[in-house]
Parts: sequence; structure tokens; C-alpha cells
Amino acid sequence: MARYTGPQWKISRRLKHSTLETGKELGKRPYPPGQHGQRRGKPSEYALQLYEKQKVRFTYGLNERQFKKTFREANKLEGRHGENFLFLLESRLDNLVYRAGYAKTRRQARQLVNHGHFTVDGRKVDIPSYRVRPGQTVALREKSRKLQLIADNLEGVDERLDFIDYDDNEKAFTYKRLPERSEILTDIKENLIVEFYNR
Repeated sequence: MARYTGPQWKISRRLKHSTLETGKELGKRPYPPGQHGQRRGKPSEYALQLYEKQKVRFTYGLNERQFKKTFREANKLEGRHGENFLFLLESRLDNLVYRAGYAKTRRQARQLVNHGHFTVDGRKVDIPSYRVRPGQTVALREKSRKLQLIADNLEGVDERLDFIDYDDNEKAFTYKRLPERSEILTDIKENLIVEFYNR
């Protein structure tokens, strides 16, 4: 299955979860899309597990193969499987570029990374799924600092999460540590995702 590139707001309304993490999608029409959007019955246990998986998958913009591969990798780490899974997703380069404020959405962050605007520890990286390790520094390339889009996005940032240490002078940030569970996707029940894949 290819990565989803359709309307993001429609997906958010169907899953009753803001995949853009802004809440705007559900503000005006807090019910599923379509003619019968308001006449849905009670979901089954399988449906609840599937919805939870889809919430996370569409939030991070992964296709099914990438998503499942990351889930399996999380199983090899020490600690809780579900939490490790979310931490691995948060460590993706495109996600950290979004978290640092260079892009307004993860889709935009993916495009900026694809176009080679960033370096990791001084080396150009144009792979959105690149996994950044705690302690590594992600910087905007010198020739990319003049991009008006990135400048506007950085000006609009009010605050950043604590696991990102941003340096405004260098237009770079350091991934200080893995996030704590309370810092990311607090409304997600990752145990349902684990149950979905362990059926």
C-alpha cells in the first residue's frame, strides 16, 4: 500500500483524531465524513485496535510496510513495546524537523528533507525515515537558510518540546534524548496497537 497523499482533514474526521495535532480538523465538523457519517454503530474491539493503529500511521505519514517494520524493530528494544514504537517514530528525521519548527506539517517536513536542506552531524541527509540518535545535531544547510518558507515557519514557533535543544544562531537543533511518554500523542492508546499486531 502506498503512502496516503489524500485529504488529511477527512482522515482526521474519520478517526476522530487530529493527525496534524492542531485540533482544527475536528473543530467545525466533529463527526465522520460522508452521507452516513453521523450514523455509525458501536465499533467492535478489532475496529478500536485498527482505528488506534491508523491514528498513529496517518499522524506520522507512513505506509503500512514502514509502519509494521518499525513496530517489529521496537520489539527488539528493552522496555514497553508500545512506548518504544512511538519513540522510534519520533526519532525519524522528518518528524524532528517538524517538531523543531522548520515545517508546519510532517508532509512539508518530509519534502524539505527530500530536497536536501538538512545535515545530521555535518553530513547531508535526504532520507525522511533516517533515524536520528540522541545527541546528534540536525542543522539547516547554509544555502537553505535564505528560504522564506523556512524563515516564516521558524518565526511562528512559540515553544518546542523539551527533548529538542534549538540553537537560533546556528539554525540547528540537538536531539537531546528520547521523549517521555507524556510528551507525545497523549491521547493514543499504544497498547491497542500492540494487541492489533499480536492477534
